[in-house]
Amino acid sequence: MSNKPMPLATAISAPFWDGLKAGKILLQQCNSCQQWTFYPRRHCSHCLSHELSWREVDGRGTLYTYTVARVPTLPEFAGPEPQILAVVELEQGVRLNTTLVGLQPEALKVGMALKPVRARVKEDGTVLLRYTSVDVDLIELDEVLKAPPQPSADAGPAKRKIDVKDIEALKALVSETFSDWSSQVLVDQSLINDFAALSGDDYWIHTDPERARKDGPFGGTIAHGALVQVLMSRMQVPLDFEVTGFNNMVNYGSERLRFPSPVPAGSLIHARSRVKSVEVLPRGTQMVMEINVHVVGQERPAVINDLVILYM
Repeated sequence: MSNKPMPLATAISAPFWDGLKAGKILLQQCNSCQQWTFYPRRHCSHCLSHELSWREVDGRGTLYTYTVARVPTLPEFAGPEPQILAVVELEQGVRLNTTLVGLQPEALKVGMALKPVRARVKEDGTVLLRYTSVDVDLIELDEVLKAPPQPSADAGPAKRKIDVKDIEALKALVSETFSDWSSQVLVDQSLINDFAALSGDDYWIHTDPERARKDGPFGGTIAHGALVQVLMSRMQVPLDFEVTGFNNMVNYGSERLRFPSPVPAGSLIHARSRVKSVEVLPRGTQMVMEINVHVVGQERPAVINDLVILYM
């Protein structure tokens, strides 16, 4: 998962969430009228009795209604497939909100038989309940976001070699068009904590997930802007050229550095770039590369860096 909103267990609802962690689906049943209740509460939703017991059910049901969210309900839910939000009516008569998985929108039909899918969403074993058709061979999902494997340094097509003295060829690289996306990097809480310890910036919006969920404007902790900027070095942007023939190359600085949007803890990020300008100066040949870092699936950049590279 990325920094998706997570349910917060209360004293009343904790047995439901603990049950999912243990591989069980638990619902409340009234000891007085025998009716079932969901969402968790202190009293029976039918007779108002406070005599409720938690009992295990198999979770099977039918599709009561659904909607296909082709535009993500939140940026954190962006992905290659649209969200399928649904209400499932269980055999016990209660209804619950969920997400359908393993199904294409055109295969959906109100009243179709569904079964639960346990989706592990956090390393601590937190499980959310998804649903799919009874005909789909799917019981569990691992939705914990993991760092993807990094490509080898020589992966991809061969690059054009351009001599640093060939100024016309370098200037021909200037373009409004960005490169393809780089490899992806996972920005998890552990990495953020390590950077906080290294930099001394341990402000709670970066390092205290519980307080950030309650008091922060982003629903959780976010990465330091400087950390995301530094992580550019880990991303392999697939440039189709390589500058050669220089003695030394230095990152001279940035003409512009902006942090337009946050990177929530647990996000995958990637970058793309373009050559913005090439100029011959007394100290060497200067190239400005505009590098934009995005959270995967989000259109607005998290970092915009006009990086100045000096070839000498």
